[in-house]
Amino acid sequence: MMLNEITKLAGKHKKRKRVGRGESSGVGKTCGRGHKGCQSRSGGGARPVHEGGQMPIFRRLPKRGFSNVQFATRFETVNIKQIEARFNDGDKVDLAALAEARLIDGPNSLVKILGDGKLTKKMSVVAHAFSAKARGIIEQAGGEAELITRPDPADQAKAKRNTNERTLKVKAKAKAEVAKPAPAAEQPVADKPAEPAPAEKATPAEQPADEKPKDSAEPPAGEEPKVGGDADESKSES
Repeated sequence: MMLNEITKLAGKHKKRKRVGRGESSGVGKTCGRGHKGCQSRSGGGARPVHEGGQMPIFRRLPKRGFSNVQFATRFETVNIKQIEARFNDGDKVDLAALAEARLIDGPNSLVKILGDGKLTKKMSVVAHAFSAKARGIIEQAGGEAELITRPDPADQAKAKRNTNERTLKVKAKAKAEVAKPAPAAEQPVADKPAEPAPAEKATPAEQPADEKPKDSAEPPAGEEPKVGGDADESKSES
């Protein structure tokens, strides 16, 4: 006997447990939940990664390196057999039609057509990607597999950087400096004649030996030089 073959008499439908109906039932006052704690509260219970307070596994494991998983391109897949069942001969199967048929989440989804199934109708299928098998099946049935071109994420990031306000200011400044005319060459100024330096008075140390200083002037001819100065004059007066 299999589980799906159990009859009602053998206990196919188990009677539900009635709690909170007196202590004598065993699940009365606290209804089998015990006193306090997260398990006793409504909506309680530990989260899936909770390990009772010990260091969880995602914190015990080391984190090293880099992963491109967040940058992966994720498509919603639609198989040939789904298109065969939902659309008629001659229909254009684009993103809006797939969304209306509830085969994808919405018209903005990324869609890839896979080759599981057979196609007996001529259709024009529009998607972002096709497997080689799916493309061959569509073209063999007389239809057309039209690819939607997507912008390269690297080009989008580059365009976003180039539209940054600060980047535009720097580029405009660099462009203005390039377009600025070069200054005209300056004409050399003719050398002016050098002015004669003022004559300097010779110091006593620099005077020649045969020259006498101006203070020690010789008495005129026919006069005897004075000897003794003022002292001799005071004696003669006395």
